[in-house]
Amino acid sequence: AASGRALRGAARAGGQLPVVRGLRASPPARSAMPSWVIDRYGRNDVLRFTRDMVFPTIHFPNEVIIKVHAASLNPIDLSMRSGYGATALNMKRDPLKIKSTETEFPLTLGRDVSGVVMECGLSVSYFKPGDEVWAAIPPWKQGTLSEFVVASGNEVSFKPKCLSHTEAASLPYVGLTAWSAVNQVGGLNKSNCSGKRVLILGASGGVGTFAVQLLKAWGAHVTAVCSHDASVLLKRLGADDVIDYKSGNLEEQLKTLPLFDFILDNVGGSTEKWALDLLKKWSGATYVTLVTPFLINMDKLGVADGMLQTGVTVGSKTVKHLFKGVHYRWAFFMPSGPSLDEIAQLVDSGKIQPVIDQVFSFSEVPKAFLKLEGGHARGKTVIDVISSK
Repeated sequence: AASGRALRGAARAGGQLPVVRGLRASPPARSAMPSWVIDRYGRNDVLRFTRDMVFPTIHFPNEVIIKVHAASLNPIDLSMRSGYGATALNMKRDPLKIKSTETEFPLTLGRDVSGVVMECGLSVSYFKPGDEVWAAIPPWKQGTLSEFVVASGNEVSFKPKCLSHTEAASLPYVGLTAWSAVNQVGGLNKSNCSGKRVLILGASGGVGTFAVQLLKAWGAHVTAVCSHDASVLLKRLGADDVIDYKSGNLEEQLKTLPLFDFILDNVGGSTEKWALDLLKKWSGATYVTLVTPFLINMDKLGVADGMLQTGVTVGSKTVKHLFKGVHYRWAFFMPSGPSLDEIAQLVDSGKIQPVIDQVFSFSEVPKAFLKLEGGHARGKTVIDVISSK
């Protein structure tokens, strides 16, 4: 994918060396922009609208500035609003401890963006101003609930042509999280997935609905676990079997089915105690969970002790289950423009579609957070930024 990006860059320059663009900030007349920020951690009342957020600038030659047309909310935005992961994220923001005080505030939340490239750094040759793009911004960077956002060119991809910006903004973060779990950690791809039996726990959320479509596109047999009111949606997305976790003892229901080659767990908690028994033993079968104590450990114990505790936990669980004939893995969101390139191809070919629960205007961001906080959404909560500022 990376080489393809380089070829596209050369093609844009007519097969010759790309035109060099220096490091430039945005137009000097702009020094501030509208944004939703928080100045402290807490509940929904910490959200504050301002027209005076510092306008983003390009600091590294591989960065681009994107004019945000649409963004969306994810559970991590609720967690970050309350301070979850602050220790680890602040370490990433300021690894050398150059600044003596807290560095994150005012903090802009929002990870997904679909919009238009406005400025490019010196080494960016595969995008140009005016390109329609999408991206998922890592949680240690300023987010997308703003008029503009800065991203590394390696995090950005061309938006699927068949989607509007509002539709496109619903996919990057959940798509890359599912891609990380299924492909990069789980080792599944379009070449080896055909016929494999896959179980998705918590299939009606954003990651789950994306994973169902991705695995079906690759030819897997997918069993989805959700509540009854989401069963029609998951059937429409291609799930072969849909299990209502409220209709009886879930563990007993799943034990009546043939064993699985792969399990994606979006739920965590007690499911981990019995879910691995549903895998085929000594066949390379893998359990991947997205619910891990990594950031919680660092928040509670500090960076060093938290990382040590995390390493001990995952190491002991991996060895324990390996002796039982199955693989145990943790997965995390990973920003990746090349992976979004592949996802865009699946979207444009009709194999993956956005699942949107509700669209809010930019002025309604607090309402959007309350909607997400209420739970039971059947799809993503999207913010239409461009049409309401």
